[in-house]
Amino acid sequence: MSSDHLSSIEHLKKEFQKLPGIGARSAERMAFHVLRESKTEADALAAAIRAVKESVFHCRHCFNLTEQDPCPICEDPVRDRGELWVVEQPKDVWSLEATHLVRGLYHVLMGHIAPLDGVEPGDLTIDELVERVKAGDIREVVLATNPTIEGDGTALHIQSLLSDYDVRITRPARGLAVGSPLEYASVAMLEAAIRGRRDL
Repeated sequence: MSSDHLSSIEHLKKEFQKLPGIGARSAERMAFHVLRESKTEADALAAAIRAVKESVFHCRHCFNLTEQDPCPICEDPVRDRGELWVVEQPKDVWSLEATHLVRGLYHVLMGHIAPLDGVEPGDLTIDELVERVKAGDIREVVLATNPTIEGDGTALHIQSLLSDYDVRITRPARGLAVGSPLEYASVAMLEAAIRGRRDL
């Protein structure tokens, strides 16, 4: 029987190809890996995918991914509630947490401003960020958006919105490579950027 008739395998390959960074050859290897696994292992993978879609959602305060609301970081009594780290995506929180240097809270924007891609400020959680600052408990906002044109533009927009409030606005030092997302930075690079953050 030719591979053309194995529609379930082709379907699985096409689904794997939808994943970021996965090409046709990688998708094929992943599909055949699943075939080699036992039914129990394949069911465990399917169950894990279903569980993450059913159990994980965004924290109502910071918009980070969580399985409880508020999330464990927002509920942690040891956290410095006067220090707010603003990042683009939940995966950036994971990167910064790996340094063990951030003692404050987070605010996830859910992206960056990119008019050419149809992403305007109103599509992000910027209004919610301003409301958090307006509440008066924040003394420092660290604009830890990615060091890209879009990330810098988003940081400048937020800086202008917060300029009327009595809050220190900083940006991580440029130990981060320009144009490189936080998720690709090493822990050492992130540590240098966090320790060397500066006022804007």
